[in-house]
Amino acid sequence: MPGASGGRLLVGTSGFAYRDWAPRFYPPDLPGRDLLRSYATRLLACELNNTFYRNPSESAIEGWLDATPPTFRFAVKAQRGGSLRALVVDPAASVPWLTTPMRRFGERLGTVLFRVPGEIERDDLRLAALLDNWPRDIPLTVEFQHPSWHVDETFAALAQVGAVLCATDLDDMNEPPAIRRTGRFLYLRLRRTGYDEAELGDWAARLEPFLAASDDAFVFFRHDADGGSALRALRLASLLGRAPEV
Repeated sequence: MPGASGGRLLVGTSGFAYRDWAPRFYPPDLPGRDLLRSYATRLLACELNNTFYRNPSESAIEGWLDATPPTFRFAVKAQRGGSLRALVVDPAASVPWLTTPMRRFGERLGTVLFRVPGEIERDDLRLAALLDNWPRDIPLTVEFQHPSWHVDETFAALAQVGAVLCATDLDDMNEPPAIRRTGRFLYLRLRRTGYDEAELGDWAARLEPFLAASDDAFVFFRHDADGGSALRALRLASLLGRAPEV
């Protein structure tokens, strides 16, 4: 694999506040208040989980920013109730409610992850209304869980406004998802229970051409019980020449 020239690989995990990741990833006896600070010394990005359940407060955002360096980036899951209202009820009212707190992240906001649940099938008009109301200065990534959304019309709608299509890899999939560039970066969620060395190598090979073309890529592994997912994130970065071996 090539060195670190080209796009940024912003690799991390879904969440960080897992004391059980010690001692495999975190130092033993690390206080909970220092978990993110320790995480940010080894990984470049984090997909925030708790924002999916409630919009983040100003004090929470300030704490996350204070614990991480200027080069660190946050992918913020949009609050689920507000997301549903923004897609199927009233985007003009709900999108500002969702996005106003995100501005507090400033340049540290990598993207907002907007998840469309599996019970919602494709609706081009609703998607258009959401995209029309989404502020252009807040990076948007959309994860469509129902397969009906994965068609050229959806991809074109995202590309027209520079929104990013999330590619999600799951245990029950027969083959890995396609990677399609619809915005100015890639977003990949590696959600299988585990990945062996060969599988990590395959993902590195798929990502390398995009990085070589100067595309940035957010890549997040799922939470697990003991920190193995964080070590896999580090290994993927190492395979792509963007982190030391662990």
